[in-house]
Amino acid sequence: MSMDIEVRSIRQADLPHLLRLCRRHAEYEAAIWFENNQIERWSEALFSTSPDLFGWVAEANGRVCGFMTVTVDYATWNAAHFSHMDCLYIEDEYRGYGIGRRFFDCLDAFCRERNIGHVQWQTPPDNQLGIGFYQRMGATNKPKLRFFHTVSPREEA
Repeated sequence: MSMDIEVRSIRQADLPHLLRLCRRHAEYEAAIWFENNQIERWSEALFSTSPDLFGWVAEANGRVCGFMTVTVDYATWNAAHFSHMDCLYIEDEYRGYGIGRRFFDCLDAFCRERNIGHVQWQTPPDNQLGIGFYQRMGATNKPKLRFFHTVSPREEA
């Protein structure tokens, strides 16, 4: 099958597609998905004058079929900014067409523009396809545990 693939920055009109892809990504990782007014919140995070989130989509033959999002963080030990790849997901039927590599090209360009020297991310240990892809991209891994802490809402006085 011939694929006309474009990888580009996320646009406002892509957000409903991003919602669909995030649901599928959560399903792929066997994670719990919940609706949380994401489209409105993404709109602010991605398109404000000082964005908290940066992202790209892949569009194949007119269908948004994948996405990658990143944030910029700061490492205390290195005293330097780094990029955190929050999500990278490509629908099954669109894998193997070089979309992931093109996302990484966008990520590298994004980091170079900001003088950011490295990127960090995590993936489930059973995501062997993803792990193999990341290793082919030259990434290395470091075993760590990922912890979560829920902050209770502030009590009203």
